[in-house]
Amino acid sequence: MSDNYGLPDILKTGQNELEIIDFRIYEDREEGIYEWILGVNVAKVREVLRTPPLTKIPNMPPQVEGMAEIRGELIPVISLAKWMNIKEPPERKKYLLFMEFLREKVGVIIHKANRIRRISWKDIKKAPDVINQRLNGRITGVVEVEDGLLLILDFEGILNDMNLLQVFNVPTPEEKRLAKKKLRVLVAEDSAVARKILKDILESAGHEVILTESGKQAWETLQKIFQEASQYGKSVKDYVDIVLTDIEMPEMDGLTLVNLIKNTPGFLNLPVIVNTTLSDEANQQKAKNVKADDYLVKFDAKNLLQLLEKYGGGENNDS
Repeated sequence: MSDNYGLPDILKTGQNELEIIDFRIYEDREEGIYEWILGVNVAKVREVLRTPPLTKIPNMPPQVEGMAEIRGELIPVISLAKWMNIKEPPERKKYLLFMEFLREKVGVIIHKANRIRRISWKDIKKAPDVINQRLNGRITGVVEVEDGLLLILDFEGILNDMNLLQVFNVPTPEEKRLAKKKLRVLVAEDSAVARKILKDILESAGHEVILTESGKQAWETLQKIFQEASQYGKSVKDYVDIVLTDIEMPEMDGLTLVNLIKNTPGFLNLPVIVNTTLSDEANQQKAKNVKADDYLVKFDAKNLLQLLEKYGGGENNDS
């Protein structure tokens, strides 16, 4: 019986689909009002509400409008229009995406929450450079919708631009030296900011890193490794000790990647850790359904290194 039996669609795994909130930001240009079509994973959004009263606070980035009390919690509120460096139309109604990811709660001011869309990751393409450069390289993918091109934003990168992104539990040099084995880690991660952070964490602990930018690219890399391993009578584990994958990636999401690894001969014993911004129980259950070895919310450096050591196994690679 399938592990997906009896589950609602949104919890089924291997679907390579996600639900996004399609929202809009309006720009006041000389030729008229331009409508930016933007998107974010529903799993990162707790609710959409009218922008509440804001309290200004000192020594914050200019994109941070202030703090707001929402459901009894005080959270920072950022202006997406200010981050985009665009002029907003006067008297435009504003709404708030109350978001939770990376263990943080943050409010994001938008102009309109349009609808929820269910789309396939294979329909999400890499953003053209000319568009991505316009938004500081913070677009993880684009998808055609009926009224234009929807841009899926890299909120990890956006928070990093404002110095609001945190790396937790950074190991001391002594703790890093306690690592029993230097591992070869294949990383599947579409965010340039996250790739750099992960590369720094892993290499500082002495591990070797193979970077890929999507689940599809990671799977193609693993297939090439399998072909080379087979040619020399070796196994995939002679080339890669463990896979570390994000969930949200264009063309092929991380859960589909895990599903492929755990159901393809030659890869069955390859450990896979899901490393994501998403802390909700639904995505943790999805990862469990596809037999991921563990689940980690970014960016807990010490826990990440401990999990790598736990699942890396085998003999030391220093020889």
